[in-house]
Amino acid sequence: MKWMMFVAAPVICAFIGWLTNYLAVKMLFHPRKPIKIFSLTIQGIFPKRKKALAANLAMMVQDNLISEKDVAAVIDSPEFAATFREMIQEGLETFVREKLVGIHPMVGMFLNDETMEKIRGLLASQLDEIVPQFLKRGAQEVEDRFDVARLVREKVEGFSMDQLELLLVSIMQKEFRFIELVGAVLGFVIGIFQSLFFLLGGSL
Repeated sequence: MKWMMFVAAPVICAFIGWLTNYLAVKMLFHPRKPIKIFSLTIQGIFPKRKKALAANLAMMVQDNLISEKDVAAVIDSPEFAATFREMIQEGLETFVREKLVGIHPMVGMFLNDETMEKIRGLLASQLDEIVPQFLKRGAQEVEDRFDVARLVREKVEGFSMDQLELLLVSIMQKEFRFIELVGAVLGFVIGIFQSLFFLLGGSL
């Protein structure tokens, strides 16, 4: 009988440890709505603290991951300016070759390769002056108007709890499983110590 208790106690304690941590993980998200039991109110941590979570996450993203200045720096970078300039030049040349000739067929008579090369050179020189100024103003507008923290906060607050739970579980599934496993292991170890205590206590 004592040996049965020695075997059973670690298994039972392991199950209790696993179940306790499993319920603790579930109670991060459930119950969705507050449940009152006499003077005690029970609600999942994330549903209860959703707005605070959204605000803290928004500030973390803005302070540590990406901010308005980061976006503005990309827009104002030489690499972006070069790509943007090429896109505008290609668009203007296409407009001249296809659209402008379609509107005024007489223009097509003068658009030979030599003329297009002159137009291309003129566009290039003008874009070299205009694009950096244009992008600098655009970067400043982004920095003034683009509020990363507000956007993140509104997005998170707009999530349903089902979406939020699915997102967090997909990111932290291994960690949640580890927490449950730790509960089982600790329970098993405690059960062994209890069994040893009973066995040694009974033999004294």
